[in-house]
Amino acid sequence: MKFCAVICEYNPFHNGHKYQLAEARRLSGCDKLLCIMSGNFTQRGEAAVFHKYERARHAVLGGADAVIELPTAFAVAPAELFARGAVHILASIPAVTALAFGCESGTKEDFLRTARATLSESKQFRAALREHMKDGTSYIRARNAALLETGADADEALLSSPNNILGTEYCRAILAQGAAIEPLPIPRVGGGYADTALFRDFSSATALRAAMQDGSRKAKRALKGNLPEEVYRAARGYAPLPYESAALCAFLAASPEAAAACPDCAEGLENRIRAMARTNPDFSAVLEKTVSKRYTAARIRRVIAQNFLGLTRGEVTEWVQEPLYVRTLAVKKEGAEELLAALGAGRFPLIVRKSDYSLLRKDALACFETDVRANDLYNVLSGRHTGEFETLFV
Repeated sequence: MKFCAVICEYNPFHNGHKYQLAEARRLSGCDKLLCIMSGNFTQRGEAAVFHKYERARHAVLGGADAVIELPTAFAVAPAELFARGAVHILASIPAVTALAFGCESGTKEDFLRTARATLSESKQFRAALREHMKDGTSYIRARNAALLETGADADEALLSSPNNILGTEYCRAILAQGAAIEPLPIPRVGGGYADTALFRDFSSATALRAAMQDGSRKAKRALKGNLPEEVYRAARGYAPLPYESAALCAFLAASPEAAAACPDCAEGLENRIRAMARTNPDFSAVLEKTVSKRYTAARIRRVIAQNFLGLTRGEVTEWVQEPLYVRTLAVKKEGAEELLAALGAGRFPLIVRKSDYSLLRKDALACFETDVRANDLYNVLSGRHTGEFETLFV
């Protein structure tokens, strides 16, 4: 059995995702489509619009055969750790032979060539990187500028747009881990990654999340045209969670040492966030006052989310190198037994039910307990109780 994998958030699952899954199945010729999806918190440092089990169910109804969870530690991490964590788990499953991802441009060869360039750090490259970091540029941007400046064999387009940057990180992780996984870039359709405009049927998740909060007749029409029926019904009952206030309270309550230990925190950023949180009660204002050339809004949101979830830099960088687990969220009923057997044939324990929790040891146990904590916190924010140890059969 051959799996084509997709690393995703589905926040929310929309027509573009459904199209991508269909293309991944067609182009890869796989037997099964496997999604590894962020849980209740996302890479932008936000609470997901729907619970992970609901989003996993939407994915199976939209074309996936199974959805496993990307551990929380990597789900709210910067692009490099997000990609490394996902590939680390996928590479443990022998049946995973391909990884499909959305992109703005580029072929498989382009992505692999550019990824190799990011792994070859010459003396000239390191000097150029230091220079770019001096003026406050973020690491990823500084790294990419240094690569192009030193004449590395890299495609500039793959180092400058959101999906391409993430696709390059996936390929970088595949090469670094020596994984027998073939990259499969699939061009995006419709709105761009952060496009706020609403299109008739292929808007971005960013635009659709805004429409869910809008509530106007126009927004509702857009949601109906962009979301599969099951997701649209869920979106009609959407209510924002009080996450931002809770997360700011947690940040103010945390010790400076705990906040400084967050994976995305550096150079006293925790002090700046704390100062802004004390004088600006509105989350958006805190973000606006803290953003700088070096620190993007997404990075600041991640620091706040990482603190809220109790994540530390040392733990996350250790877990990405250690044996972890394959945690199922939702599985298609048809052929479930064969599919679970293939997932369980890997190097990491398969967690399908509560009794499987006993299979975890050391780092895997600590990492999984972070997922449990994230689930508990989301349940409190949403006012609903969803158990951590269930797998949905759809």
